[in-house]
Amino acid sequence: MLNKRDVDSKSSKDQLMRHDEIPADSDDPLLNVLHKSIRFGVRVLAILMVLVIYWSIVDVVYVIYERLQTPPYMLMDVEDILQVFGAFMAVLIAIEIFINIRLYLGSNVIPVQLVIATALMAIARKVIVLDLTLVSAEQIVGIGITALALGICYWLVRLKP
Repeated sequence: MLNKRDVDSKSSKDQLMRHDEIPADSDDPLLNVLHKSIRFGVRVLAILMVLVIYWSIVDVVYVIYERLQTPPYMLMDVEDILQVFGAFMAVLIAIEIFINIRLYLGSNVIPVQLVIATALMAIARKVIVLDLTLVSAEQIVGIGITALALGICYWLVRLKP
């Protein structure tokens, strides 16, 4: 069973992780209306993200179909495979963004770890589909530093007590 100290500790941790940018209720009626309108906007974003996910799935099917219908038929070269991987990763990133929106709507907890994981996935997608003939050395170093920084952030967030 939890004792009072454990409950107090848990509630103080919850308070540290909560955000009140758009609280459910306020003393000011104008703020209530504005907060409800923003929450409605976030719901619209969630619906739009679901549509984007379905559209992206159709795009994956189209990309695979298109690659298999060009000579040599039913074969894909490395470039084709990378394009298919990029399309798959775009769908997965869209799903992660939808999960972020859903968590935002469903609770007052900031999903920092999930946001960092989504950013890591986006960087991974960039690395997978990166055409080294089109980017400069500085851009590659920038992508590497970003990936390293996000990896360190993710590791640090996972270390939290």
